[in-house]
Amino acid sequence: MSRFIETVFEKLKRHPKRIAFPEGTEPAVLRAAGEFARLKLGTPILLGHRKEVEAAATAEGVKLDHIGIVDPAASSELENFIPRLARVARYQGMAADQARETLMKPNYFAAMMLQYNLVDGLVVGAGLTPTSTLRPLITLITPLPGERMISSCQMLDLSNKRYGERGVIFFADCAVIPEPTVEQLAHIGIQTGNVCRQLTGNKARVAFLSFSNKGASQQPAVRKIAAAAALAKQQAAEAGLEMEIDGEMQADTALVPDLATIKATGSLVAGKANVLVFPDLNSANIAAKLVRYLAGAEAYGQLLLGLSKPCADLSRGAGEEEILGVAATVGLQAIRFRELYPGLV
Repeated sequence: MSRFIETVFEKLKRHPKRIAFPEGTEPAVLRAAGEFARLKLGTPILLGHRKEVEAAATAEGVKLDHIGIVDPAASSELENFIPRLARVARYQGMAADQARETLMKPNYFAAMMLQYNLVDGLVVGAGLTPTSTLRPLITLITPLPGERMISSCQMLDLSNKRYGERGVIFFADCAVIPEPTVEQLAHIGIQTGNVCRQLTGNKARVAFLSFSNKGASQQPAVRKIAAAAALAKQQAAEAGLEMEIDGEMQADTALVPDLATIKATGSLVAGKANVLVFPDLNSANIAAKLVRYLAGAEAYGQLLLGLSKPCADLSRGAGEEEILGVAATVGLQAIRFRELYPGLV
């Protein structure tokens, strides 16, 4: 467990949060929930049929003291959620029986719990496909005021502390938008820069990545990245956001100070970037997995950006430590949400 995530634990202990885990019978989720409760980070809420959750917990040796269990089919909230679901655009006109059947799925029920403040955050995906996890979150949880899109980022804690923010660096967008437009790339950079500031307390230094440095190539793909960086810089300035933004630049230019002085003289981002914006989902997802497995980085995410409630979509097969770290990170986001958006609580 990384030193950075331990600082997240310490902050969360002072403001414990309720985190929902829709996959209540997944062994790694159960172990992570048990550790979340043991560390007094808050109250984990496991969703599923009570007897099945209890049997799975017994098999894993997880004590359910201080852990909540919610069975959607038996919950008193189920009937309250049905008319609320019918008010959501995607589900308007849905018959009550069909709405009940939908809401009995733990991932949908947990999303409604989060939307209506019955929990403070949500972590899902250890055993479900991305489509199954993302759809209820994006359709049932309202966006932040003024948000035009939903994206994601992954926080990585590198073993080499020379890079990023003492080893902590954010990659985006690794999960949601396959081929972002110039406008979407700009917004991804700003969204991720805001999360970097929220979680680390440090100013974001956002690098828009390409195979080219600062106009060395005039390929359309490169011009797109340069345009996105320029737009993000303009929008951040108009919004009064404290972040540095630059691009296009190569990954080594963004990270290595010695190379930055040669390839991007005068840049306030090159050589010290703590946020990397990739050209598309392919490159971001591939890069995050390579850094995680080849460089031994600890990964926390995907953190979903642009929603009014904090939630995360795990990689299938995520282990206990990763799930625990993501849950704690989502809990810390919940604290920040209360500070930044008191009207949403």
